[in-house]
Amino acid sequence: MSHARFARYAAPVAFLAAITIGVLVVRAGFEHGRNTATPPTTNVISKKTHKPAHRRRARTYTVQSGDTFGSIASKLGTTVAVLEHLNPGLDPTALSVGEKIRVK
Repeated sequence: MSHARFARYAAPVAFLAAITIGVLVVRAGFEHGRNTATPPTTNVISKKTHKPAHRRRARTYTVQSGDTFGSIASKLGTTVAVLEHLNPGLDPTALSVGEKIRVK
């Protein structure tokens, strides 16, 4: 009779043991993950939902007689440094009347 009792409870006990072991393994994996660096995330963007970023047009200013980077910056509420950054390779001391420079 003891053998029959053992057989009756063996399957449920084995099932519960398997579930318990599975939970412990998963939990250990999560706890181990806390101590390491987070994995890099990948952003998957569907081509159908991707909207291009709004792009501003470059704003220009036409140089007038007597203009300098300083006077242009003052007129437009910006700085000489910004104008120099937007116009690399342009000599600020040799501006020509009618020349277009980037201001935004």
